[in-house]
This record gives sequence, structure tokens and C-alpha cells, in this order.
Amino acid sequence: MVSGSLWLEPGSTGRDTLPRIPRQGPGRAAADPVEELAERLEELIAAAVHPDEVAAILESDGMTDDHIRLTYGREDSFALAADLYAQVPRRFPEPPPGSAGGTPGRTSALLGCLLRGIVFALPGLAYVLAAPLLAPIAVGPLLAAALVGWVWNQTLSHRAHSWLGLGDRTAAGRALLVGAPAGALLGAAAGAAFTGPGQWPSAAFAAGQALYLGAATVLLVLGRERALFCALLPMAAGAAWTTVYDAPPTARTFLLSGSLLAVTCLAGAAIRHVLGAPLGAPPAVAGGGSRVRPRTDTPVEPAGGVTFMPVRRSRTDTPARRTWRGSAGRAQQPRLAASVPYGLFGLGSGVLVLHTALGDVFANGAGAAVSAPSAVALTLAMGPAEWLLHRFRSESLAGLRASTTPRAFWRATTATIAQCLAGFLAVLLLLALAGTLLRPDAPSLSGIRLATLLLIGMVLWTGLLLQSFGAVLSAAIVCGAAAAAQTLAALTGTGSPAVVGLTVAGAAAVVLAVLVCVLLGRATAHRV
Repeated sequence: MVSGSLWLEPGSTGRDTLPRIPRQGPGRAAADPVEELAERLEELIAAAVHPDEVAAILESDGMTDDHIRLTYGREDSFALAADLYAQVPRRFPEPPPGSAGGTPGRTSALLGCLLRGIVFALPGLAYVLAAPLLAPIAVGPLLAAALVGWVWNQTLSHRAHSWLGLGDRTAAGRALLVGAPAGALLGAAAGAAFTGPGQWPSAAFAAGQALYLGAATVLLVLGRERALFCALLPMAAGAAWTTVYDAPPTARTFLLSGSLLAVTCLAGAAIRHVLGAPLGAPPAVAGGGSRVRPRTDTPVEPAGGVTFMPVRRSRTDTPARRTWRGSAGRAQQPRLAASVPYGLFGLGSGVLVLHTALGDVFANGAGAAVSAPSAVALTLAMGPAEWLLHRFRSESLAGLRASTTPRAFWRATTATIAQCLAGFLAVLLLLALAGTLLRPDAPSLSGIRLATLLLIGMVLWTGLLLQSFGAVLSAAIVCGAAAAAQTLAALTGTGSPAVVGLTVAGAAAVVLAVLVCVLLGRATAHRV
């Protein structure tokens, strides 16, 4: 599901401007023009993480190659930038108070992430309430609607966040107003297409699930996590009650439909508020004013009972940058194609989670046990996972300030990745063990099953990390290939499901870990 931007902290304005280039003082003699230029641009050069960044500063200052050859005796802006970069020691600036590079351990940030983790998991309790109403449960309609919802709402969330990153809340509201109902209709149609004789109760539940996904996407894109949590509380309390005491069908139907209606009404009110609010300041000002870079992030939407994580996109993403550079300094419309890889990553991740929860059902039929504790653990762990993304961002910026060589920065970044990943896997392990103890009828977590769960957790977290730094296509390809391989093996009956799951998860985890270390070990990937 979705929430605010990974890079925005409470109280921040959500704006950062391009640096102001100091002008040359009047009447200053320059024995060496290059030394004079290095002194004038010292603060900007010291904060650069690559000579190309210095070249961009020179070009933005209006220096042409002809001017550089005549004045500084260098071939072009890149040659001059390399000399300037070599002359000025690295001195990365301290982040301003309250910025994304500030204190990652603030209680408010952690509590917010934990709340989102709970919100991601609560919809799964709807299955507890609905099980007697759907008996026998038809898996086809539910899975079809869930998969369509994952892809569509992930893509829609990125699209809306792209508009928000450009400062256009009205356009984001319009995207949600059109996209959320369309996604609900597509999900309901997919569920109906896979409905067999006598399975229409499951199809009706799948339609409600699709409607919930669209409404919840709206609320979490617009930062209404608390409202969604309150709307789901009655349903969650009713589900907990029915685990001890039976409830009549009318009460179950009332709780399910009441929560769905509340979430839908809250989503409608949120969109109406956004569309009725005045448009904010433009993201870029023509004629030499300051330009604001877009900030976009992407959520992975919940799929009924198997819900999972928010995904973030950083402002280092090259396609996003192209959207704010207009010929007249105006923000351009974000490309629809830029949102597609996020939907594909949502699909691949969702299929892997489904195999984790329903692998025994796929292999042995409807009578097999469902690994509900594993799915719930993955869902709840997404709250701490989001906080650890904040943590990694802060620690990587600290590494930029402390490291003086690329190799030292790579070592510091790799160590931070390992620490954050280990913390996430420890939380996932504790949640899975606790869930298994609370559900004695669930499959035991031992050996291959536990290793597979932890490897899937590693795949999800490293995939999120890649997405947050703009490498969404790599994450989507790896997760999509892993999901396709495991699904094909299940359909053809190739190999033992447990061994296939472990092999696929292990291979995907290794590939993503290598990609993370290679990409994020470069200082340019962390430039603010």
C-alpha cells in the first residue's frame, strides 16, 4: 500500500532547489583562472560526487566549450570539471534539521511505518469473516481479482505520486478519480471470468475485494492511513470475535459490507477534498527562478488477505527527472510508460507471496493447509521494512559525508545494507514464529520452509531498495522471472514444490543482492 514520500519528513516543505552559483566578484585579479573558478565554486564542487556533476554546474552557468578553451585552456566542460573535481577535497554538507538525512530513529517515523504495516495486514481478516459465507471457497475468482488489483493499483499509485511529486495535487486527484473505479471494475471482471458453476459467492467477494483495493489506494496515496485503519477496525474486531464465538451470517455480512462502505466513502471524500483544494505552487518557475525536483514514490497495493509492502521511488530516477524539465521551465506530464514497471514488480512480488502462503494448496489441492502465518508475517514486516528504507537512506548520506574514496564509500554502504537486511529478516523471523505458535494447525516452520520464507523476505526488501533508487526495471525483471519459474513448475508438476520454491527464492535473492551492492555502492546513486 501507499503512504507519503520516502524522502519527505513531517514538517518538511517537500521542495529542494538547484544550487545557487556564486558570481565572480568585481575587480578580482585571477593569476590562474582555474584556481579562481575552483575558489568561487568550492562549496558546490566539494559536495559533488562525480566530475560530471561539476560539468553540469559549469554548463548551467552558461559556459560553452569555446569559452572554456579560450579562458581556461581546457578542451571542454568535462575536462575542466575533472580538474576542478581533483583540486577541491570532498566535503559533503550536513543535512538540514528534519530532512531525510537527519535522524532516522524518530519515534513518529517508526510508529507511522508500524501503522502502515498493520493496515497492510488487516484486510486479511476479511477472509476469516467471509469463510463460512463462501464455503466452499473458489480460489480462481479471488486470485484473478487479486492479481489484477496488484498490477493496476501499483501502477495507479505511481502515476498519482508522479503528479504529487510535480506539485499538481489536482492532477493526482483526477488520476485517482478515474483510475480507482476502473481498477475495481477490471478486478471484478477478472474474478467473474474465472468463476465456475456455484462459485458466485466467491465472485461477489472478489468484486468487493477489488473495490476495497481501489478505495484503499486512494486513501494511502493521499496520506489517510489513520482513516483507513479506523474504517477497518470494526471488521477486524468482528473477525477476532468469530475465532472464539460463532457469528450469524447476517452479522458477518454487515461487518464486511460496513467496512467496505466506510473505506469507499472515505476515499470519495478524500478525492473531493483534493479536487476542491487550490492548486499548489508550480514545480518549476520560468525565467531563472528556482526549480523544484519531483519526488515520487510507489506503493504495492494489498490483495485482500495476502497484502504487502510499500515501494518507494527516489528522485534519482532518470525518467522522473525528464518530466520536470520543460522547454519553458514548466512541469511536463509524467509518462504513462514510466509507471508500468512498478505494476510488473507488484505482480511478480505478489505471485511470490502467494506461493509462500498457498504453495501446499497448489501442490496438493484444496484440502492442504494454508501457510497463513508466513503471509501475515511478510505483511506485518513491511512496516519495519519501510522504516529500514528510511534508515538506509540516512546512513548512506552519512557515508557520503564521511567517506573520502569510492572504495571506502562502497564498504560503508555494503555494511549498512547488510545491517538493515539483517534487521528486517530478524523481524520477519520473529513474526513468523509468533504466528506459527498462535496457529497450531498451520504448517510448521522448519528447514526448507523457514529458509524459503527468509529468502522471499530478502527478495522483497532488496527489490524495494532498488525501486527506491530508480532501478525498478531490474527489480521487476528478477521478481517476474522468479514468479514465472515457480508458477510454471507448479503447473507442470516439475520437482518438489518445497525444493523449487527454495531454489527460485535463493537465486532471485542472490541476483538482487548483487544488483543492490553494485548500484548502491556508487556515490552517484545517492546524490540528493
